[in-house]
Amino acid sequence: MKKKLFAVIGMGRFGSSVAQTLFQMGYDVMAIDLDEELIDDLKDKVTYGVTADAQEERVLESLGVRNFDVVIVAIGNDIQASILITLTLKELGVKKVVAKAINERHGRVLEKLGADKIVYPERDMGERLAHYLVSTNLLDYIEISDKYSLSEVTVPHFLVQKSLKQTSLRVKYGVNVIAIKRGEKLIVAPPGEEVLNADDVLICIGLTQDLDKFALM
Repeated sequence: MKKKLFAVIGMGRFGSSVAQTLFQMGYDVMAIDLDEELIDDLKDKVTYGVTADAQEERVLESLGVRNFDVVIVAIGNDIQASILITLTLKELGVKKVVAKAINERHGRVLEKLGADKIVYPERDMGERLAHYLVSTNLLDYIEISDKYSLSEVTVPHFLVQKSLKQTSLRVKYGVNVIAIKRGEKLIVAPPGEEVLNADDVLICIGLTQDLDKFALM
């Protein structure tokens, strides 16, 4: 199976984090930035590091961006550069463009230009932090859509040594357990007879409001 190719434009905190994480996951990643020092710092943490001005169409063409499966525009506060690069990438026929937006208005513009996905790092991280702070059992939280989320939750004390079937999580709390982390082991699609241990971590999916209530128990 062919590995996906990623290009990340803009090596600020967000862009460099995305590039390094994808590389650590085993994907080929090209990091692009105008700042040579930033690229030099990442030379051993990505597949390719390129010092270039991504606002130039000929530069993007020469880098072969249309051959990448996903290009992430992670430009910081330079909205004009973000817009211009996103537009150029779509005109060059890039399959999927993911663009960072600093506010809703910026996001709407990027959407109109054809960006396939808009991300709001500051807003999204704020939401995840808020969920973490108020939820005693919540370890991680990922918003899947406006209504649904995926979360990692430690087993509430009153469910320890009960089987999944006995807990009736779906009926009582609207929570679906899709996997259980047990130390180094991952139990995918656990059967109803699976008994929960105190150190287990439940990987759950459901309505965000239901997951929030469950994590607070």
